[in-house]
Amino acid sequence: MRLGQGNPARPTTRLRALIDAHRPLIVPGCFNAMSARILEDAGFPALYMSGYGTSLNLLGLPDAGLTTLTEMALNAKLIASAVRVPLIADADTGFGNAINVVRTVEEYIRGGVAGLHLEDQVAPKRCGHVAGREVIARDEAVLKVRAAARTRDALDPDFVVIARTDARGAHGGSLDEAIARANAFLEAGADLAFVEGPKDVEEVARIGREVKGPVFYNMTGISPRLSAEEMAALGIRVCILPGAAMRAAIMAIHDFAMALKQDGPMAEAAYDAKFKAHPKGNLHAFAGFDRIREMEAEFLPEETARKYEGGLGYAPKAAE
Repeated sequence: MRLGQGNPARPTTRLRALIDAHRPLIVPGCFNAMSARILEDAGFPALYMSGYGTSLNLLGLPDAGLTTLTEMALNAKLIASAVRVPLIADADTGFGNAINVVRTVEEYIRGGVAGLHLEDQVAPKRCGHVAGREVIARDEAVLKVRAAARTRDALDPDFVVIARTDARGAHGGSLDEAIARANAFLEAGADLAFVEGPKDVEEVARIGREVKGPVFYNMTGISPRLSAEEMAALGIRVCILPGAAMRAAIMAIHDFAMALKQDGPMAEAAYDAKFKAHPKGNLHAFAGFDRIREMEAEFLPEETARKYEGGLGYAPKAAE
């Protein structure tokens, strides 16, 4: 929980240092501030905000271009504000043409995001692992990347711009076109190139060989599962696992709902006992009530502590 515990170094600068230090940098995906905090507590040095997760979590709708810039930027800001590690965030198509891309990059930088990726799909876009995608002309896509890079340079040169192409799996697409676009995006100022949806290890290897710059990899959907060592050998610089935590959450909630439906309200008692034995089983401590008590002790009048005397329920602990 940030609340006065932020890192004085800019998240953008820290993200670039992480990318330089790790080959590859493995980044799990979150879908809201709570899931981000859990992943941060597990020790991951950077996080990724999933666009699919944002759409499903906020709207209950598929990743089919239904979220707006306002919704995506707000979720990214809330996540970035809840954790102390750098956040990379999905920015879909930039929510319009190159002019819209300028505002998108501005909003993400102002929200405390460390980097974003933009894709070359026709709007409304859709998940990069669902058929039916189309891409805009290569020239237009390059200009959108150039607009993003120019905005980065003007506001925060350390902000990381990742340019994604869906040309591999789009209608009429090919890996040849995807690699050509990736290289054109790097020439236009992108920091990393992201070829979405390679279908096998051979395609991943070709991307690593032929893309003339750092490669960003999305290990989900149809793309092959690779170890960190395999990714390093294939030339992958950053790898995201965008939806795994969300799928784990969906399974856990579904399983609890089925137990509650079948066994009645006492199912909650069984889950409560199991939860209390879990490393995150102190819910109030995880939520941050101890930090609130610490801040009260430091910044509020001494008599404020009297409200805890004789109270029932969890007793937050101030630092010794």
